[in-house]
Amino acid sequence: MISSASHLSSRPRSLWQRIHLDPVLLTGLLVLAAVGLLVLYSAADAEIRLVYKQGIRLGIAFAVMGGIAQIHPRTLYRWAPYLYAGGIVLLLAVLILGDVGKGAQRWLDLGFVRFQPSEFVKIFTPMLVARYLSQNPLPPQPKTIAFAGLWILLPTLLIAKQPDLGTALLVASAGFAVLFFAGIPWRLLGALTALGLAALPALWFLLHDYQRDRLLMFLNPEKDPLGRGYHTIQAKIAIGSGGPWGKGWLGGSQSHLEFLPEPHTDFIFAVWAEEFGLMGGITLLALYLAIIARGFYMAMQAQDSFSRLFSAGLALTFFVYVFVNVGMVIGLLPVVGVPLPLVSYGGTSMVTVMAGFGIMMSLYTHRRLVPS
Repeated sequence: MISSASHLSSRPRSLWQRIHLDPVLLTGLLVLAAVGLLVLYSAADAEIRLVYKQGIRLGIAFAVMGGIAQIHPRTLYRWAPYLYAGGIVLLLAVLILGDVGKGAQRWLDLGFVRFQPSEFVKIFTPMLVARYLSQNPLPPQPKTIAFAGLWILLPTLLIAKQPDLGTALLVASAGFAVLFFAGIPWRLLGALTALGLAALPALWFLLHDYQRDRLLMFLNPEKDPLGRGYHTIQAKIAIGSGGPWGKGWLGGSQSHLEFLPEPHTDFIFAVWAEEFGLMGGITLLALYLAIIARGFYMAMQAQDSFSRLFSAGLALTFFVYVFVNVGMVIGLLPVVGVPLPLVSYGGTSMVTVMAGFGIMMSLYTHRRLVPS
């Protein structure tokens, strides 16, 4: 529950605290955005138009982050149920009125704007779960965990119905991350894991044909090297051909000769690894880990359960984004269409990610400071 912390004395706040931005996290995000524009220029075959469009989207995303950082945590706490309910309504509207593209019904077109409601639910779900858990004793009791699980399951199923399995998994992981940091008992965690593994054979029959194909190609992409396994094989070739130090910026053959599919979106990490090699790949992952570590540090500084759980959940969700995309590109996970945050070309997902960082900054900078 949000506490006013009136028993704490305030000490003078720095400029960064007054504008509610964290300079360390902001620096990491700016560096990552610059890296994204650099590799996008190469992945798009030096098409400057795409870089300009991405730059505009980045500007909007950073503005959204800065604006959301000004919202007080008490306001976020109060809005959580209404935002979650609005997200569910939008997901239902997608199933009834949504635009169909590439075989999936994921978009709402209002005439002046077209967007994916599932992107907003990635934030609304952990926000509601964090609020609910903060209103109950921690670690949570089985009844509390069951109700929180329902809040997570509802949007997950609605998104999976679109179908959008990748986003459904991200929403589920965002909500579960909050539960995990609330102190869910290890025995219960093990039981849920075993139950999930036992349910996998039944879930197979609920998947769409293309989703089954992706899983089969994940296990053996060489079975159809020029068809369904093409993406994974070409990404591995691109990464392997980069060697330790890479071929140099604009020197990647896989993307420039159009062997690598989706080089500027889902598979942009393969472009980076081919041009900057193993060391470049490690450097980029280290930058991501530094941003994630800063997020967890900010969560640990929180003075109430809602802020701590929500911040930690958002930080872990960002980790899942990176883990799923990189794992997909290097062949450790099936292809699920999850972009690489702030690097892949795109708009809605980027704004959602930056909104999450804006919330983390709000929760961190609005805390009361104990005098030293």
